[in-house]
Amino acid sequence: MTALPAITRLQAREILDSRGNPTLEVDIWLADNSSGRASVPSGASTGSHETRELRDEDTKRYEGKGELKEVAVVRGEIAAAISGKPWTQNVLDQALIALDGTPNQSRLGGNAILAVSLAFAHAAAVARQEPLYRYFASIGETGLPLRLPLPLFNVLNGGRHATGSTDLQEFLLIPVGAPSFHEALRYGAETYHALRKVLIARGLPTGVGDEGGFAPPVANNEAALQLLTEAIERAGFHPGQDIALGMDVAASELWQNGSYHLELEKRTLDRSELLALYRDWVGRYPIVSLEDIYAEDDWEGWQMATRELGRQVQLIGDDLFATQESRLAEGVSRGAANAVLLKLNQVGTVSGAIQTARAAERAKYGAIISHRSGETEDTSIADLAVGLGVGQIKTGAPCHGERTAKYNQLLRIEEELGPSAPYAGQQALAREV
Repeated sequence: MTALPAITRLQAREILDSRGNPTLEVDIWLADNSSGRASVPSGASTGSHETRELRDEDTKRYEGKGELKEVAVVRGEIAAAISGKPWTQNVLDQALIALDGTPNQSRLGGNAILAVSLAFAHAAAVARQEPLYRYFASIGETGLPLRLPLPLFNVLNGGRHATGSTDLQEFLLIPVGAPSFHEALRYGAETYHALRKVLIARGLPTGVGDEGGFAPPVANNEAALQLLTEAIERAGFHPGQDIALGMDVAASELWQNGSYHLELEKRTLDRSELLALYRDWVGRYPIVSLEDIYAEDDWEGWQMATRELGRQVQLIGDDLFATQESRLAEGVSRGAANAVLLKLNQVGTVSGAIQTARAAERAKYGAIISHRSGETEDTSIADLAVGLGVGQIKTGAPCHGERTAKYNQLLRIEEELGPSAPYAGQQALAREV
């Protein structure tokens, strides 16, 4: 790919994310007057292997979560280093990493670096006069075709995303029987509304968590699976045939002193007992995807689960891999998991996420583009999912503007591509290693 017109100007500002906390937004202008804008999300349940997010921790402003230092970093040091020069995406991203000079982007901040990297991608797409998803496809070179992704709807929130609900962080609807993206979105939205009616009928509150999913107080974690199964049937669908289930356990949050603690049930489980629980649930519910089922460095637990369940269900590493190609390579060599979650702000650059997506494809691992719990209206990940052709996206419940913005962007892309764009559907689910 040839270099684009030189960067002529950068602007950065502090905006609010979906939790009302500050985050960073960046605008970039090129010499041909093309411009791009991007904002970065923030996670609540974060892994230790992610890039470092920096905030104004030494002030009382926004409870120490301000982004004024990062605004100054973009306007100052980063702008001075990259302005007046032509770049390709990969060379720019490498230059940003080198400018930071730390293993985890802790000097300049992964949030500043990602905002610049992603804003450049938007400007580059404009300069090339192509949609963002086609730009991602041209630089991605994953070997996969453009395709609309299977959506994974987090409709029941727990853990760090919603206090007073389940220990497990997410319970998901996966519309495996839908014939197209727009029908998959309909399946998810109708079942989401049916779930609300189920909760009301049971006298449970219908408040929602960070990602738009309901967060009812339940007797135990399995009750969430029962609620979702009932909601699927109430919406007129068949569990397992039309809509299957998934879970994000976020087990690093449950890990204490070598065991896994389920506070809601007052239970402490070792690796084998936790695997037995998963095995039981997979046998009795239409579960096709499990995420972060063991802690981020519990390789032994991951290997056990992959040997036993890896041919039945998708086993996704989120904190386990942190979108880092080196972590994924270690997982492949150990036979741990069979899919990787891709979060831009875990790795810090567009190119870094693409490299991990390529590595997943070479290893025959599944890949899922994902949002964060603290999101913005930025819809870049919708284009990224289509452009890289990974086949799956996870971006919350069909509720709240920062979540529906991504789904609506996918509807626009589907309309634009027409019949030339295949829908990944359930074939995108990873089932073996």
